[in-house]
Amino acid sequence: MLTKLNLTGLENALDRYLSYWHTDPATYDALEIPISPIALELAYRNYLLWHEEDKARRTDVDDSAIAVVKRAIDRLNQQRNDLIEKLDEAILTEVSAVVPEQAADRINSETPGSIVDRISIMSLKIYHMDEDSRREDIDDAHRQRSLHRLSVLKLQRYDLYVALEQLLADYVAGRKRMKLYKQFKMYNDPTLNPELYRTRSQG
Repeated sequence: MLTKLNLTGLENALDRYLSYWHTDPATYDALEIPISPIALELAYRNYLLWHEEDKARRTDVDDSAIAVVKRAIDRLNQQRNDLIEKLDEAILTEVSAVVPEQAADRINSETPGSIVDRISIMSLKIYHMDEDSRREDIDDAHRQRSLHRLSVLKLQRYDLYVALEQLLADYVAGRKRMKLYKQFKMYNDPTLNPELYRTRSQG
């Protein structure tokens, strides 16, 4: 199922794309690497989100600049959640075509799309922890701490990928039933966020 979904070798594909994205390319998806286009776009949104979050921690700029960054974070987070749901929909379509009719009623608390999202975030942590371990302005204790954390992050990402593989196998074998879960984020919706709809009604 991983092969059919273009999620085989996801870790290596994301590592290569992260190195590529950090060169500020004109297009985000130009590498000829087999990967689900939805998963790739999700990973790219997480890449953009990561760097906006870094900017939000700056203390040497005006609050107005941070406000712009915070709005960008909100927008990217919404896109990220939409892509997780879109990926789950695509996975469910493929799973439904092969799942036995008498599938179990057991469900999983985390969807495949959410696991892919976590893998992409873990890949970002790995990239930046590796980058930190190579800095020339740190002492050996700092470097060793970063290298230890890097090894832990790689193991955790591997475990996530195995969990994704096992979950998809459970779906295909009928041991678990896949369901879609909607986020229904309210803070970006002017009809659901009271700080937004009250302002509109008062204006």
